[in-house]
Amino acid sequence: MSNPRSGLSVIVAGGGTAGHIEPALAVADALRRLDDSIRVTALGTERGLETKLVPERGYPLALIPPVPLPRKPSADLLRLPGRVLASVKATRAVIDDVQADVIIGFGGYVALPAYLAARGGVFGRKRKVPVIVHEANAKAGIANKVGAKLAAKVLAAVADSGLAGAQVVGIPVRASITELDRPALRAQARAHFGLPAEGPVLLVFGGSQGARSLNEAVSGAAPQLAAAGISVLHAHGPKNTLELDTSVLGRLDSGLTGGREESRLRGREPAAPAAVYRAVPYLSRMDLAYAAADAVVCRSGAMTVAEVSAVGLPAFYVPLPHGNGEQEFNARPVVTQGGGTIVADAELTPKYVIDEVIPLLLDPARLAQMSRAAAGAGHRDAADTVARIVTEVAR
Repeated sequence: MSNPRSGLSVIVAGGGTAGHIEPALAVADALRRLDDSIRVTALGTERGLETKLVPERGYPLALIPPVPLPRKPSADLLRLPGRVLASVKATRAVIDDVQADVIIGFGGYVALPAYLAARGGVFGRKRKVPVIVHEANAKAGIANKVGAKLAAKVLAAVADSGLAGAQVVGIPVRASITELDRPALRAQARAHFGLPAEGPVLLVFGGSQGARSLNEAVSGAAPQLAAAGISVLHAHGPKNTLELDTSVLGRLDSGLTGGREESRLRGREPAAPAAVYRAVPYLSRMDLAYAAADAVVCRSGAMTVAEVSAVGLPAFYVPLPHGNGEQEFNARPVVTQGGGTIVADAELTPKYVIDEVIPLLLDPARLAQMSRAAAGAGHRDAADTVARIVTEVAR
């Protein structure tokens, strides 16, 4: 039985990085599935990836001044109150323009102004707009800590996020990932990337900008991977290059995702390679990349962990070596279930790839076991759950 048409107006505030934007857009998609009369407006800044990602997904984007929160005493800290007030004023105008019924924030530069602008009284609004906070990371950021004190509902990806009373719902992931049938798409995906139809494939990516340590470790083990019959699909980042010894490697083609191949090659190419090393600046079709792969080496940002576990890929998670250590916490629930391994950045070397990654890819039984564990560790219905909560709070 379909839901009655509500005509609700929802603002999703999650600008800056893909880790904030993708969960927001996944919820937006779920709201549309739930009730196509719901109007969704994305809040963002001109600095963030939202200027590209939001229009591509078909949602209106309202831009406000960014409010980066300084972590150390500086001149920026003195300018913070004025920046906050300017951004709150701009956000208040968006709220009134779209007649918002509810705001859901996902952290980042735009979330704090959204939370404050939703309040009545002190910030110049006659009525309050209910706020929902969603924390994707294992450790909550400053904006969401503030927002949680003002929120009608607080949601989190994992327990112990630092937000008291948060309901654990997982991370909203887009339907093209949660509904991905990897076995059914395997042949198409491998053909898309020019990978062999048979044999294991390792997927490597370090986020939108790549990661030098991942690049050097895996490319350094390229001859051994090829000798073991393991093909590689490696997104090295748009500003990075790889140096590969191709004396035992297969062809390395360009233009697979519309980007220019920038890898430098040494040695010569064999006539009939058994394994292939595909190096590309970025991957625009992550769904096909996941379908083509048998295991992955990647960072452990919250969104990465959510997607990789949702599709059931065994993973070697390599947390960023700086920050507050949240990336390791992001991966722990999946690793505890047996769906992956945490590798310290300094320990990821060509030798580690040879000693640990290659044996896993040559062990189908272990791959299958880890795949089941990874798929069982996540919350595949998180986007739909959050969408339902949004409509309940709005009403």
